[in-house]
Amino acid sequence: MNCIVITDLDGTLLDHDTYSFAEAMPALRRLKQLAVPVIPCTSKTRAETGYWMNRLDLDGPFVVENGGAVYVPRNMFPFPHDLVPAGEGWSRLELGASYAQLRSQLKAAAFESGCQVTGFGDWSVEEIASICDLPPDQAAMARQREFDEPFLIEDQQKACLLLGAIERKGLCWSRGGRFYHIHGANDKAEAVKTLASWYRQWRPGVRVIGLGDGLNDASFLRETDTAILLPSPVIEELMRRIPGGIRAPEPGPRGWNEALMRLLNH
Repeated sequence: MNCIVITDLDGTLLDHDTYSFAEAMPALRRLKQLAVPVIPCTSKTRAETGYWMNRLDLDGPFVVENGGAVYVPRNMFPFPHDLVPAGEGWSRLELGASYAQLRSQLKAAAFESGCQVTGFGDWSVEEIASICDLPPDQAAMARQREFDEPFLIEDQQKACLLLGAIERKGLCWSRGGRFYHIHGANDKAEAVKTLASWYRQWRPGVRVIGLGDGLNDASFLRETDTAILLPSPVIEELMRRIPGGIRAPEPGPRGWNEALMRLLNH
């Protein structure tokens, strides 16, 4: 089948609370049989995404830290583009601002707005494990950030002041299932648009299927040919932002599986 599947992870392919993907295995196996690439597009770090790629038996490209970078197997695409070596067998397209810059500007924005924030750079591995309900090894991978800082706002009444200060500094913010995120002038949409253009040069006519459950997925879902929206607390707003989106019958990996199996069967 001449298509690719680009998917968020948390709350979509992975269960929001347990991180299980067992209920998505039938569709994952079917996509593997059909040679349809499944490409994670996530706020997770490279280390975390690599861990889940191994668990999910995926070996193609992936997008990390809200579009901060696109990783592809080396020499996968037979045409030139701005990729740099990124470890054995991998190349990377960097789209985001550096982590050091993001941390510095987040602190400055917090000072200017009088809004206290804490982020991954402020927490120990043990604290991240507790806040995210992760085992220590995965919490350590989540802390290895390069292009995005997840953070919590202590005083929600001052949230607008903080977010405005971030924007005035020429940076962007988004909100996922658990955290706000500060990042550069990049988002999942730009990364997906780039990936889709590469595939379409390589395989003309390829169709892009996207799946997500959060408002930070809306931008990349608008770049797909078929957008599947997983139920979540923000599903109504997500549907307003993606008018042509297909609402999955259930949340998480079960809904991911059912929606894709229906699509493949049709």
